[in-house]
Amino acid sequence: MNTMLDAPTQLIPVPATLPAQEQSIVFGLTNELAAGTDLEPLLERFLVSIVALAGAQAGAVRVLTDDGKSMRLVAHQGLPHHVLSAERLVARDCGMCGIASGSDVLGWVEDVKTCARHSTETYFGLDCKSVLAISLPHGNEVLGIYNLFFEAEAHIDLQTQTILRLIGQLLGLALHNARIERERLRMTVMKERQDMVNEVHDAIAQTLAYVKMRLPLLSDAMLAHDDERSLKYFSDVKKAVTEVHDNLREVMTYFRTRMDPMGLLSALQGIADGFLDRTGIALEMKNTTPNLHLSDQQEVQVFHIVQEALANIAKHSMARSAVVKIDKTPQGLVFLIEDDGLGMDEPSVSTLVTLAKGIAPNNHLGLDIMQSRAKRLGGTLHVGRNDGGGTRVRLLLPIDPVTGDFSS
Repeated sequence: MNTMLDAPTQLIPVPATLPAQEQSIVFGLTNELAAGTDLEPLLERFLVSIVALAGAQAGAVRVLTDDGKSMRLVAHQGLPHHVLSAERLVARDCGMCGIASGSDVLGWVEDVKTCARHSTETYFGLDCKSVLAISLPHGNEVLGIYNLFFEAEAHIDLQTQTILRLIGQLLGLALHNARIERERLRMTVMKERQDMVNEVHDAIAQTLAYVKMRLPLLSDAMLAHDDERSLKYFSDVKKAVTEVHDNLREVMTYFRTRMDPMGLLSALQGIADGFLDRTGIALEMKNTTPNLHLSDQQEVQVFHIVQEALANIAKHSMARSAVVKIDKTPQGLVFLIEDDGLGMDEPSVSTLVTLAKGIAPNNHLGLDIMQSRAKRLGGTLHVGRNDGGGTRVRLLLPIDPVTGDFSS
């Protein structure tokens, strides 16, 4: 997962007169932040450079937990295994590290015996002589610290201290961006769950309510030995249950299908590339608008509308060819899906088979869900016959007259 994706980047001034090694570390870290590199590998890599720069033997990065009471180890370099086990989680108020987690400081741990309480072995007693704690600030907030561990008494000159604090600011920015991304992902998951609830409610709840009302009538007719009414109510319930089954299958298909990471146009082209082999129907893509200016969520909704329209063509149209056209007009962004099949008024083979089995067909075939998605986009969906036969599905997304971009 890219924990830096779409996170805002803040520029931190870099001193112009840095030695080559320091420049390499600072500019490398800045470039990786701008590129959106995964956070934990970034921390691991730069700890190697930071440890070498300071002449330390080991390093660690800790971040504050959500409750603010502890510091969690998220990256390390050169620490013995027994120290890693002891240092996975420490109290926020622990010594100099606790001070560094509360304010923007660079400070030495004067008595490493306090650190030795976390480990029963020698690293924090005999092998380690001093520890440096550097804050990871962002704005007025400290998000964590990083430590450097030295096997001997160490002296770091003022210029190196300045660089270490600058690196702390850059790592603080990385943590801030990662936190924003986690929140964005959390909101996305919550929205997807709510969308599923809405889809299920829109597609199924009303039909089940209809079934619930019909069942007592069916029961009364059966008790009264009224065969005509019993068959009617039974047919109503059977038709409704079939519709619920079809709608539920569509909802599950929607939430199982994931958008191509390359975006809507790539996803639609992927469908077109394999459509003939899967269905025997030649599908052509015609796009005059290479930049759609749609958000990720808008692209997902459009994708499933087009996908459902093409699924209906494959199942019911008996067409030889179909086309998906994308065009920008003065009215808005238009998605047009057309085929040369039977059209909406003629029964397809699948419909005739369904009728022969005594099951009332679902005439909507996902149209209600398509309309619902179009409505959420602020657009309009029209389904009708082509002038020369076949079916036409037209999705119109309005364009803001001021900005010229799509707006929902």
